[in-house]
Amino acid sequence: MIIFKRCKYRNFLSAGDKFTVIELNSSPSTLVVGHNGSGKSTLLDALSFALFGKPHRDIKKPQLVNSINDRNCEVDVEFSIGNTNYVVSRGIKPNKFEILQNGVLLNQESHSRDYQKVLEQNILKLNHKSFHQIVVLGSSSFVPFMQLPSQHRREVIEDLLDINIFTKMNVLLKEKSAKLREQLAHVTYEADVVREKIAIQQKYISDLKKRDAEDHEKDLVKIAEITQEINELFTQNKTAQEELDCKQDHVTAELNTATKKKQTLLTFETQISGNIRGVVKESKFYEENDNCPTCSQILEPEFKAQRTLTCKSRAKELLDGKSKLDLELSTIEESLAEIQLRLKECNRLSNTIQTNSNSIQLLQRQIHDLQREGNSISKTDITEAESSLTDLLEVGNKHATSKHECYEEGTYNQAMTEMLKDTGIKTKIIRQYLPVMNKLINGYLQILDFFVSFNLNESFEEVIKSRHRDDFTYPSFSEGEKSRIDLALLFTWRQIARMKNSTSTNLLILDETFDSSLDTDGVDNLIKILGTLEDNTNVFIISHKADVLDGKFKSKIEFYKEKNFSYYK
Repeated sequence: MIIFKRCKYRNFLSAGDKFTVIELNSSPSTLVVGHNGSGKSTLLDALSFALFGKPHRDIKKPQLVNSINDRNCEVDVEFSIGNTNYVVSRGIKPNKFEILQNGVLLNQESHSRDYQKVLEQNILKLNHKSFHQIVVLGSSSFVPFMQLPSQHRREVIEDLLDINIFTKMNVLLKEKSAKLREQLAHVTYEADVVREKIAIQQKYISDLKKRDAEDHEKDLVKIAEITQEINELFTQNKTAQEELDCKQDHVTAELNTATKKKQTLLTFETQISGNIRGVVKESKFYEENDNCPTCSQILEPEFKAQRTLTCKSRAKELLDGKSKLDLELSTIEESLAEIQLRLKECNRLSNTIQTNSNSIQLLQRQIHDLQREGNSISKTDITEAESSLTDLLEVGNKHATSKHECYEEGTYNQAMTEMLKDTGIKTKIIRQYLPVMNKLINGYLQILDFFVSFNLNESFEEVIKSRHRDDFTYPSFSEGEKSRIDLALLFTWRQIARMKNSTSTNLLILDETFDSSLDTDGVDNLIKILGTLEDNTNVFIISHKADVLDGKFKSKIEFYKEKNFSYYK
């Protein structure tokens, strides 16, 4: 329960620089009187401005500052909730907004709008509309409950029943759902992107495998062609080797034999040539010399002739032998030439075999390179592509999981949204309190001598039956009857708030209610109701009818104006 203790203000509207202090819980009932413009209703504006940052009446904020002093406008309201004491101080020129809890200033780091939310939602737990439905019944800018739109009626009832937490939960849930929708849209977009990447990667792998198969087929054809060429070379080498093996042994043997024979013949030729030179020299000696050069003996002509004849005969034999030897050498040379030709053929075959062997090695290396490159390039590309695809699939699975979680959370949020709607939990709670509300309203109406059947439905629309059970609506009644309905609702809301202990408060202010359309019986009945209120209720009655109401309340405050400043006594 909120116990309002004190309100003080200065340089506020017609109040001067000295604080005007109003004790709010010192008397169970206080009559506030004064002439028009003396400052009676300033208390309402001061309370509203301090607690909610705006006055009770339709006054612009700059107009709240006293126009004469035009500075240091300040309003302080002291109240307690349980064992905790609060002071809310708000000012203009300079601007000021402070909340003290047990003498300690609450954190002011947040924006003033958030600071106001702390005051309304966490401390007072009621807003401007609810405050004026429970605390104030005024004749100026006060809008009775029955003249509020249905949504505002609902807000008042929710504050009374302390179920606006469900509205806050619904707001938070909407924000959460909006973020969830953004997250779902983002996850869906990412999942679609990954899905496209997966499709592209799968096509790429398929193309790689197809290209690999085509390249492999081409390589197989190429390898087959090279293998065939190698086989042909092997066949050629085999034939050449067989021919070489067949010829080489004979040629080598014949070459060795012919070479040896030629060497022997050349030796003989050398010897014959030497013998011929000796014979010619001897014959020439005998022809040119008559005496022996060694012993100086005379050489006989017969001896000389005989020796000359012998030399000639010997020379002829040697020349015949040399002719035969030359013929033999010519034959050997021809044989060697023929052997050389055959030897060249063997060398050609050997070179052919070597060339073919080199070609076979090159072709075999080419086959090896084709097999190695085909395996390494295609397999590496496919392996890397499949690895990338695996990574993409993992990412896709994560997105699918996140998407499923978002859908699942969205389903829960939808269910909670249905529960937190006006037609959900709040309606069930309101249904439980509606009979109590209607009973209290009708009870207060009977006390005020207004005998109608008044009922509010779940949409807070009135159903009023009167006279012969005819249906009426709020605008159908006179101003006095409307005033009775407004009073009945005011006291009902206070009673419900006290029962629920939500926005219950000690303060009740009736601003010129007795001066409005209530007749004498209505005034008496209203005073009767005020007399039945709880002991801890502090009622302030602002009125012009000092002569009529004087003496009917415990205390009295009279405002007057002097030199354009308001004072009270």
